[in-house]
Amino acid sequence: MQFIKKTSSRVNFLGLIIKLTLVLVTIIGIVFLLNKIDFPAPIKEIDKIIPNENFKIIK
Repeated sequence: MQFIKKTSSRVNFLGLIIKLTLVLVTIIGIVFLLNKIDFPAPIKEIDKIIPNENFKIIK
């Protein structure tokens, strides 16, 4: 049995379109599912008092 090497560089456009469509649908699905997740907002307020000695006046 002989192996035949295909030397043409013709691209299968239908296969390329199908692959791109699957990738786009997957990405859109992931984004849609992440939007559905309800992340809780932080309850505790973050208060940090910065002393005045850290500020420098720049002229």
